[in-house]
Amino acid sequence: MDSDMGSDETRDDSTSKDHILQWTQWQLLDSVLPTGGFAHSYGLESAIQSRVVTGPEDLKDYVFQVLDNTGSLLLPFVYEANRSPSVETWTNLDRTLNATLTNEVSRKASIAQGSALLRVAASVFSEIPSLKKMRDSYMGSGDVVFHHAPVFGLVCGLVGIDSGTAQRGYVFMTMRDVISAATRLNLVGPMGAAVLQHEIVGVADRVVEKWMDRPVADACQTSPLLDTVQGCHAYLFSRLFCS
Repeated sequence: MDSDMGSDETRDDSTSKDHILQWTQWQLLDSVLPTGGFAHSYGLESAIQSRVVTGPEDLKDYVFQVLDNTGSLLLPFVYEANRSPSVETWTNLDRTLNATLTNEVSRKASIAQGSALLRVAASVFSEIPSLKKMRDSYMGSGDVVFHHAPVFGLVCGLVGIDSGTAQRGYVFMTMRDVISAATRLNLVGPMGAAVLQHEIVGVADRVVEKWMDRPVADACQTSPLLDTVQGCHAYLFSRLFCS
């Protein structure tokens, strides 16, 4: 009898931990989390002003390119940081990504979002003291610049989120933010944005399947035009977004 009760308690405890992890996943992907993602358009604002994107159909193609470029370039950093969430791995990945991003606009956007994410994570997940320790140790040191993809992978790894979920979550956030930017730029309405997001989930999942679990050595750009357009954002006379 006691043995059965002990087994039930173990199962209940395991179920409770799984449920708490799900809440944590949702919180990390929630747009309410103050990481500054909605301050960036992934180059969409520049693409609209340069007439690369002129309507909803162009927007869909643009989102496809953003997702594929995110998968090819950034998922390897999320994957490796998640797989080995240690200070050494994270700092090496941060330096590698900083050297890889030649586009100054996207580089600054990545640093801004990564810095904000680590600040929020260190405060929210107080049960993981290493997050605050890492931030306090490296903030202002010049050794790392807190790029978003490695920080996201690191945080997911430390809270117990598996690499597959972390990589899908990263692509989801990219899709969410660029479509949100399209709404605020009056390219598509709120209902149209919701429809668009639903229509392209299959493409987003294929992007994840295509690029997931790859080493950083395989990281690459798949859309040079996207990189060029985003780099022009700093030269816009009038702009709503930071990138």
